[in-house]
Amino acid sequence: MRHLKFAPSWLRFLIIFLLTMGILFRFFNLDTKVFSHDETYTLLRISGYTRTEAQNKLFNGSVIGKESFAQFQGVNQKNLNDTIMTLAREDSLHPPLYYVIARLWMGVFGNSVTAIRSLSALIGLLVFPCVYWLCRELFNVPLSVPGVAIALMAISPIQLVYAQEAQEYILWLVTILLSSASLLRAMRLEDELIKKQQRPDLFAAWSIYAVTLAISLYTFIWSGFIAVAHGIYVITAARFQLSQTVRTYLLASLVGFLAFMPWLAAVIGDFFQFLISADKTTTQSSLMPVLEFFFMQLSRIFFDIDLRLENSFSYLIKIISLTFIGYSIYFLCQTTNYKVWLFIIILIVVPILPLRIPDLMPGSIQSSTDPYFIPSYLGIQLAVAYLLATQIYNGSMSRRSIWYAIVALLIICGLISSKVNSQAETWWNKGISDGNPQVAQIINQTTRPLLISDALGNNYGNIFSLSYLLKPKVQFLLVQNQKIPKIPDRFADVFLFNPSDTWREIIEKKYSLKTDVVYSDKYYSVWKLAKPRSVRQRDILRKTKLSSS
Repeated sequence: MRHLKFAPSWLRFLIIFLLTMGILFRFFNLDTKVFSHDETYTLLRISGYTRTEAQNKLFNGSVIGKESFAQFQGVNQKNLNDTIMTLAREDSLHPPLYYVIARLWMGVFGNSVTAIRSLSALIGLLVFPCVYWLCRELFNVPLSVPGVAIALMAISPIQLVYAQEAQEYILWLVTILLSSASLLRAMRLEDELIKKQQRPDLFAAWSIYAVTLAISLYTFIWSGFIAVAHGIYVITAARFQLSQTVRTYLLASLVGFLAFMPWLAAVIGDFFQFLISADKTTTQSSLMPVLEFFFMQLSRIFFDIDLRLENSFSYLIKIISLTFIGYSIYFLCQTTNYKVWLFIIILIVVPILPLRIPDLMPGSIQSSTDPYFIPSYLGIQLAVAYLLATQIYNGSMSRRSIWYAIVALLIICGLISSKVNSQAETWWNKGISDGNPQVAQIINQTTRPLLISDALGNNYGNIFSLSYLLKPKVQFLLVQNQKIPKIPDRFADVFLFNPSDTWREIIEKKYSLKTDVVYSDKYYSVWKLAKPRSVRQRDILRKTKLSSS
């Protein structure tokens, strides 16, 4: 890799330009997109209230305004200990590190959407020095591969998505980079001492790995499988022998997991509680939809303009992306030492394998399975960065020109994707909250609107999400267990948010009204209460006679 050691000045300027653009896009229009169902849960945990407490206060059959939700969406009279305890009691699969940092941050900068998302954007900037360190340890070159990797991460659409989410996933990526780089550094230093026939004494180096592993575990529970991937790599690199490096790694990993034991006890307790109460007749979901979703997501690493519908263009993008990624991995395996490509392959593959586990867990991990693919995205981007950094130096001028064109195309795709993303109201990762802007527009156009809903299923979090988009004139009537609401007469426009058919029909019958669907997608529907057409016609006729007389 000697030819990769020094990058030409044009590449340095390009890297700086793309890094600057990536930073700007991360902080641009942070409050534009819908504040999603999952993000409202983040603020609920930060508030220190449980979901049960919020439901009892809000879903009690009384008419309330959107200001009533604020108590459960950010810092209030509760303290930091309440934030940690509510996570342990209700949502232990989300460890507390991010939520502790977020609460301290919001205590200084306030409870706004911009404030909480700016924390993620700021944490996202740590990705760049961390990926530089990992590439230095992995490829042993000063700038070329690390610089290209930084440029790719800066304008990657998938990275931009998580850098603007009020969730812990961008912090998790930082901890993955730190723990991986510290592992490779400790192994490298130990190998160097062994080659010099010196007795390794690397307490500090392995201690850094143990600390970063513990930090990663306290950020996201899936870090346990990152530790498994690291273990497979260390043992395989040692050719399945119990070498000094393997023994030291096992000790450092044990220390990291022991530091996580206090929280792991809460996770295990919740898991057994779930097994006791779960419906044993429920069949496990197939892994195939997960893999199909993963392959669809691969194209979004480099180009993403939020294509929802399957068409010839989207299929073409997927085929090109899969081919390019496949060739990058093949080239990596053919041209690097096995310790290099083995690490990246394991990082890509191992976190995907246990993806059926969330189906066996309590329902505290919301959203899609996409966040679990973050380690795989990282491994793929490292492989692509190595391919590009190598090919722009190798071969004839005509061959290099082709790769210059490929690099230019990737840059254009990344910048276009970032531009489209920064101006959009919603995006594919918003999940069940994706249609909330359209629903809010429909309700906001009415004069005296009332929104009725219950707390079943995803309605609870999605009502919180919708409240950020509705005008102050919109009132809410929220009930529990599909109780029949008492609808006041003063509201001209009454909407039912995602009612069950039975509940909707009971309301229709009690109030002698009919319901018309005003919005529907694959996640939920919104209905508007109205008088039957014959009744409306009689009212219009009576008003006409009164006005004429």
